[in-house]
Amino acid sequence: MDLLDYLRVLSRQWVTVVILALFGTGVGALATQAATPQFQATSTLFVSLQGRADATHLTLGNAFIEARVRSYALVATRPLVLGEVVKSLRLNMTPQELSGKIKVTVRPDAVLVRLTVTDSRRNLVARISNAVAERLARVISDLERTPGVERSPVRATLVEPASPPSVSSSPRPAVNLALGLLVGLSLGTSLAVAREVRNRSMSTPQALSDFLAGVGGQPMLGGIVHDPRAASCPMAVRDDITGLRAEGFRRLSTNLRFLDVDRHPKVIAVTSALHGEGKTSVAANLAATLAESGASVCLVEADLRRPTIARTLGLMQEAGLTTVLIGKADVPDVLQSAGSFSVLTSGSIPPNPSELLGSVRTRSVLTSLAERFDHVVVDTAPVLPVTDAAVISSSVDGYLLVTRASSTRREQVGEALRVLRHVDAPVFGAILNAVPPRENASVLGTGYADQSLHRRTIRRFLRLRGPVRDGQARVVPQIHHVAAGEGQLCSVSSEASVQR
Repeated sequence: MDLLDYLRVLSRQWVTVVILALFGTGVGALATQAATPQFQATSTLFVSLQGRADATHLTLGNAFIEARVRSYALVATRPLVLGEVVKSLRLNMTPQELSGKIKVTVRPDAVLVRLTVTDSRRNLVARISNAVAERLARVISDLERTPGVERSPVRATLVEPASPPSVSSSPRPAVNLALGLLVGLSLGTSLAVAREVRNRSMSTPQALSDFLAGVGGQPMLGGIVHDPRAASCPMAVRDDITGLRAEGFRRLSTNLRFLDVDRHPKVIAVTSALHGEGKTSVAANLAATLAESGASVCLVEADLRRPTIARTLGLMQEAGLTTVLIGKADVPDVLQSAGSFSVLTSGSIPPNPSELLGSVRTRSVLTSLAERFDHVVVDTAPVLPVTDAAVISSSVDGYLLVTRASSTRREQVGEALRVLRHVDAPVFGAILNAVPPRENASVLGTGYADQSLHRRTIRRFLRLRGPVRDGQARVVPQIHHVAAGEGQLCSVSSEASVQR
């Protein structure tokens, strides 16, 4: 994965990243609130030789002190020093416990010993630090005194006494919050990447395109943006003619025409790997989109197991394809109109769909429809559960494979393509249905999205515009209703005219 891939992952998984970042910040805030404030006080000892002051003596003395000062730092935390401090200050702790509160530091090439004491009692830390420094000075003098000599050659002087601190040294709220935020962002990013790696489904058109390039080279013909109104108004090219979903179907129609400029696909089978991926909706909208250019189009419902086109378009299902196949009617007798295109519904559900669809009679029906119409769109059953879609391969020009974003798995797409190749069925390409709105730019492009938003804004303005006075310009929206059989599709605002 390159940087751009990581940015795409974060854009899709931003909720996870934000939640964990806030959680980490909250943990940092709770840790700050729950922590007991600690205070620090530091005293400094200067260690030197006393006695002769000539240059040779001072040079040798400084080298001696620098070599010994680290040993003095170790002595500072020993019971020899701390035991007396505990007694003198009447501390409620042992020398070992006090040793854990003291940090002794010695700078390289220096003769200074710094004693830093950390404790939760503000007024006590300075007293302990000064007491340890004074006791250490006496111990150093005693340790370095030669037997029989009254004065020690080494002297430790308290040059910087500790003073009571004004603020606590810990916790540090800014540091804790920043650390919590950083940890939360790291965990959120790691989890987002891990979920993306483990997710075998395809949530973006780019992911589907990359997968197709790796398994067979079929093109990714487009993406259809998810619309929560799709269930109630499935015909996007009629219900919302300028919406993003309708633009996606128009792009699909255009891409199909460019597959072979010398010989446009005539009989197009629309299928999917499994049920519930939106193939019927794609087939119906593709038929309507092809009809927008003035071509004659017939939509055939060849999914004889779960037919839904008749219910979607408000047509009768009882007489249709199966009626023709068993010889009870001719094709013209059972064709129904869905406004701009014709529909051959499934008819009664048979007990043997695969046998019927694989018959010579089915091939003859599709051939006759291809001679009568410019385009024939065939809605077939899914590829993996049943063989219905594959058995009509010799009767169609090619297949359009519908996948659903964040639902269809890569293995399922690969297996569906393998099944179709096994019967030598040409596959035009695949389409990704129900693409998340955040992927609009990669599906339709910024221009489409901006234009669609602009048109929706105009339609909203037209609905809210009140009456005008005589002589003023008035914008009059033209509303068209598309009727289909006994049902009524959603109303469509198509254009506006200016009148005076």
